[in-house]
Amino acid sequence: MLNKYARAFFTRVLTPFAALLLRLGVSPDAVTLIGTAGVMAGALVFFPMGEFFWGTIVITLFVFSDLVDGNMARQAGISSRWGAFLDSTLDRVADGAIFAGFALWYAGRGDDTILCAVAIFCLASGQVVSYTKARGESIGLPVAVNGLVERAERLVISLVAAGLAGLHKFGVPHIDILLPIALWIVAVGSLVTLIQRVVTVRREAAEADAASAAGGPADR
Repeated sequence: MLNKYARAFFTRVLTPFAALLLRLGVSPDAVTLIGTAGVMAGALVFFPMGEFFWGTIVITLFVFSDLVDGNMARQAGISSRWGAFLDSTLDRVADGAIFAGFALWYAGRGDDTILCAVAIFCLASGQVVSYTKARGESIGLPVAVNGLVERAERLVISLVAAGLAGLHKFGVPHIDILLPIALWIVAVGSLVTLIQRVVTVRREAAEADAASAAGGPADR
């Protein structure tokens, strides 16, 4: 949902910056690696300490690398399977670090076992949601469904809530409740999305198997 519109908008906005990096001799792979390292640092250093505002600021500065590296590759005409693989793989690493940071907070000074479990569920379900689409496509199915909560939605909901929750340390009362609400929303939304994709793959697989069976005798 957000992927479709937000990605196109920010790609246009970041195009001049991507061009500048290319002129400076920076490679798309370097941007991918630096961006992932920055997101991991923001999530795993700041979030476990309860510094959600500053952690979100750091993560936001680096998360746009996901758009910049692809933009650079297209401008330079060097798009490759390796680049796509590296980008997709490190996206999963970055996403995992964000929810791991939340889980570490609730397992430690946040002292909430239930929310720790919810954060871990968000981490695991996000990985599985991505895997279902990749695995379905790898066996030749279109997996023609977006789902309720994809990667962009997971990041926007959780990071906006975390950033606002961090204002609690600046004296804003009761705003820290936003992060638990966001985690529950992401958890439920991810579960719904997972079910949507599994149902879609099952239907598409059945249709593909039926078409193959029907076409078998005619081919012979």
